[in-house]
Amino acid sequence: MDRPINSPFARPSGALGRLAGRFMLWTNKQDEVLDVLDVRSGDRVLEVGYGPGGLLRLLANRTDASVVRGVDPSPAMQDLATRTNRAAVRAGRVDPGLGTADRTDLPDESVDQVVSVNNVAIWPDLEAGLRELRRVVRPGGTVVIVWHGGTAPSRIAEGLRLPEDKLSRIETGLKELFSEVTRQQLTSLDVFKATR
Repeated sequence: MDRPINSPFARPSGALGRLAGRFMLWTNKQDEVLDVLDVRSGDRVLEVGYGPGGLLRLLANRTDASVVRGVDPSPAMQDLATRTNRAAVRAGRVDPGLGTADRTDLPDESVDQVVSVNNVAIWPDLEAGLRELRRVVRPGGTVVIVWHGGTAPSRIAEGLRLPEDKLSRIETGLKELFSEVTRQQLTSLDVFKATR
């Protein structure tokens, strides 16, 4: 956080970026995230950093969300997510756009839920990202931020855990902006859920 990132996962491009996207689809098992989100019929959901579009696909196929919008800084991931969700994109249920946590280009209070999975640690400015997510979620809406960890992480996830000071910084940042913040561990994920 707060420093330039030089990683094929931060802004995937070219052959290495496509490989990173496929790796993300393989390693990011996001079924548990759906239960945390508790998407209701008609909800408008924003995913920040959708990567190859795996969670966008789950949200379109397993929930009654009216629209699932995504922002990601990588045109390569936008292309891959569009292909991964071809039918849902054509139907207008999934919209993978370009953007970042701190620049979503969405109107104020325009979504019911925001979710970010395994990318908060590569946001260049954590506080600016949190302020933007608060701005776009409606009152009573939720922001869910997820990172590798949990109670029984895989070997890969274990190596990607954030130290406690970074996790505390995320929690503190959310508490400064949202009325209710919870922190929990799933099997392979650390989860923050904030209600506006």
